[in-house]
Amino acid sequence: MTKWMLSAVSALAMASAAQAADDVTLQLKWVTQAQFAGYFVALEKGFYDEEGLNVTIKPGGPDVAPVQVLMGGGADVMVDWMPSALAAREQGAPVVNIAQPFKSSGMMLTCLKESGVATPADFKGKTLGVWFGGNEYPFLNWMNKLGLKTDGSDVTVLKQGFNVDPLLQKQAACISTMTYNEYWQVIDAGVSADDLVTFKYEDEGVATLEDGLYVIEDKLSDPAFVEKMARFVRASMKGWKYAEANPDEAAMIVLDNDETGAQTEGHQKRMMGEIAKLTAGSDGTLDAADYDRTVAALMSGGSDPVITKAPEGAWTSAVTDAALK
Repeated sequence: MTKWMLSAVSALAMASAAQAADDVTLQLKWVTQAQFAGYFVALEKGFYDEEGLNVTIKPGGPDVAPVQVLMGGGADVMVDWMPSALAAREQGAPVVNIAQPFKSSGMMLTCLKESGVATPADFKGKTLGVWFGGNEYPFLNWMNKLGLKTDGSDVTVLKQGFNVDPLLQKQAACISTMTYNEYWQVIDAGVSADDLVTFKYEDEGVATLEDGLYVIEDKLSDPAFVEKMARFVRASMKGWKYAEANPDEAAMIVLDNDETGAQTEGHQKRMMGEIAKLTAGSDGTLDAADYDRTVAALMSGGSDPVITKAPEGAWTSAVTDAALK
């Protein structure tokens, strides 16, 4: 065979390999930031290519509902928090958790000391900032656990935008923050850490699972789809472990993929350092005990639970079992 023929055969092989790559579209829960670094790392480092995948990552935002995108066929898989996913499932959206890259919760309430909040018992009579759009469920569960009504008689709930203004402007005693994002926005605004009190949901025993991967249930009846998702999860977790080990590089990869130009190097590097604490210890497998704890928390809302009954079929280990073979 001539050198030219060998080159031609090689080119054909490469072309067919490129054509054979399976398309996967991932819908993120929020904008491009280090919260999703593992996926961008897997993309940039060629981990998806190695698994024969052509992955498109779609950023989220305040006007994007991942469940609606998934149900409308705009994505094959989405990142979502389990409270909002299980609430959506009970309301008729058949979403299923196929992997859980985040082992721990990054959610907390951040309070100004001068507001008089030193312990959760001090929440009574205060105004608390809360995110909605599915993010309110862990908070409402926590208030129920504390025996505090959220109708204004015990605590006043301020519907918080995705910023920290209510705390800075002293419209609320406490606001919702993530360990890796909004807390640092408060610090960057000039508030000293010594002037703040934080309550991590993880420490308060009310943490629920965040940033899992979800697909539409009926797709899991297709073995080819399950196999494709196994490759996707395997490559994604390789990306996450690389990001944990190389946080600064991972942050820079995220910046390279931020088409808005809104993110800064310092903030993303700090965020990645915090995110690495949340993915640590996860190989992508959903821990059944963590799932049971989340379900129990969401059902313990008294007269207003997030979900009214324990879900059936809301998660599967089939994908991670295949991914870890």
